[in-house]
Amino acid sequence: MAKPTKVSAVAEIADKFRDSSAAVITEYRGLTMAQLSTLRRALGSRVNYRVAKNTLVRRAAEDAGVQGLADLFVGPTAIAFVDGEPVDAAKALRDFAKDNKALVIKGGYMDGRPLSVDEVTRIADLDSREVLLSKLAGAMKGNMAKAAALFAAPASQVARLAAALQEKKAAEEAGPVADEVPAEVSES
Repeated sequence: MAKPTKVSAVAEIADKFRDSSAAVITEYRGLTMAQLSTLRRALGSRVNYRVAKNTLVRRAAEDAGVQGLADLFVGPTAIAFVDGEPVDAAKALRDFAKDNKALVIKGGYMDGRPLSVDEVTRIADLDSREVLLSKLAGAMKGNMAKAAALFAAPASQVARLAAALQEKKAAEEAGPVADEVPAEVSES
């Protein structure tokens, strides 16, 4: 019979898998408690970095319907459950792993499918949501300015045409200019 603490741990991890937007599986062998604390701070409040026993994580993943990760649950395993943007968490893990070779990213899970290490790295290389939104806003603003200029162009062309016609009409009504002598007058 399973111990109540293990049953509750499996249920808690299964809930984390279900509720998270992404999960990144890591190996933390060789990291000190101080380094793990630094990593947790770097991940921020929207990421829950949890060290867990592989057998419990396997059961929890199975209970949550997460498939394709069983091979990753070998050795000292810790999982970063992401509640916010996966990009920010992947960047924090990647950057921490660069400085601390003891942290190894094994893979991840997002949008109902497992992720390889390369896919986690590619997610980390993406711009954050805020940067992408600001780029989108800038592009939209530029396109709106182009559209406004395009819609204003016919009106300004009509105005220039009307001004040119008015000048031509005024010139015709004024008659010939004193410097311009008609050809018939100069021959006589």
